[in-house]
Amino acid sequence: MSKKTKAFLFNLLGFSFFYIIAYALIMTFGGLQGLWIAVTSFVISTILAPKFQTVNTNEGEKLFMKWIFIKGLRELK
Repeated sequence: MSKKTKAFLFNLLGFSFFYIIAYALIMTFGGLQGLWIAVTSFVISTILAPKFQTVNTNEGEKLFMKWIFIKGLRELK
């Protein structure tokens, strides 16, 4: 599996995890109705989910993660 594919899957899994949790919490405790539940969950998930990206370097393709709870970039192997 290429590193670009891994980055895509990690982004999808991270976003989905936070989206499902935010959606359930907003449905249970929020006063929103209809489309606003999904929109609010989307915004919360976009902010909270870690971002994965591949970069081509002289040493080859590398996978990096950036997250608001971690300072700076972290290289994944």
